[in-house]
Amino acid sequence: MIKTYGIAYLTTAVVFLCIDAVWLTVMSSRLYKPLLGPMLLDSFNVQAAALFYIIYIAGAVYFAVQPALQTGSWTTAAVHGAAFGFCAYATYDLTNQATLKNWPVTITIADISWGTVLTAIAATSGFLVSSSLSRSP
Repeated sequence: MIKTYGIAYLTTAVVFLCIDAVWLTVMSSRLYKPLLGPMLLDSFNVQAAALFYIIYIAGAVYFAVQPALQTGSWTTAAVHGAAFGFCAYATYDLTNQATLKNWPVTITIADISWGTVLTAIAATSGFLVSSSLSRSP
């Protein structure tokens, strides 16, 4: 079982990181820089980003992939992943909306939508790969 969760974590992380890297690369100049400009660092904080990804992927595996492994259904991973992504990204963006001056509603909507879709895809991938490999002899 530890092997299954290790594979789930690794797969979920790789999928999440790869897709998120494309999103951030493309949307940085199109969405974030124009709307957040002076609030952005010149380069991202690697340690904070690494901690986010480590913790967030663990949450996605716990709240989405694990229940899917118990039910044997990829739709459980997708729905739970979407719900987890929605709640996590909404927490961040709506807190910013409530506490920061000039936090753009456009960023909030884009981030929550992105977190919902991305986490659903990554959790589903983590489930499909780990369940497939755990059934192999």
